[in-house]
Amino acid sequence: MSSRRESRTQDCDENAARARLRDARAQLDLAEIATTDSTPEEKKAAASCAVLAGIAATDAACCRSLGRRSRSQDHRDAVALVHQVSPGGPDAAKQLERLLGLKDQAQYGLEDLSGQKLLTARRQAQALVRFAEGVVGR
Repeated sequence: MSSRRESRTQDCDENAARARLRDARAQLDLAEIATTDSTPEEKKAAASCAVLAGIAATDAACCRSLGRRSRSQDHRDAVALVHQVSPGGPDAAKQLERLLGLKDQAQYGLEDLSGQKLLTARRQAQALVRFAEGVVGR
C-alpha cells in the first residue's frame, strides 16, 4: 500500500483557460486599487485579491498547457501541477508558493498586513498573470 496520495484535479480546456485568465485579471485589477497608505483592512483585501489572481492565473496556464487544473484543498498540489507547465512552470511554481504564503494572513489573519507585503503579493500576482497570458496566448 502506497502512502502517496493522488492530488485532485479537474479536466479543463482552452475555453476554461481563457475564463480563468479573465478571472485572474479581474482579481488583479482589484488588488491594484489599494496603496501602502490604505487602511489595514483595504491592504488585506487587496492582498487577498492578489492571491486569488495568482491562483486563477496558474489555473489558466495549467488548463491551456496540461488540460487540467488543481481542485485540491492543499495548495501545494497546485504548486506541483504548475511546475509541470513548460516553459516557465518551475519559476511560476516558486512565485505561487510565495504568494500562497501570504494567503492565511491576508484572508484569515487578525494582524495587519504591511504595505511591503501588499506590494510583494501584487508583484507576484502580476508575474503570474503575465505567465498565464503567455501560456494561454500560445
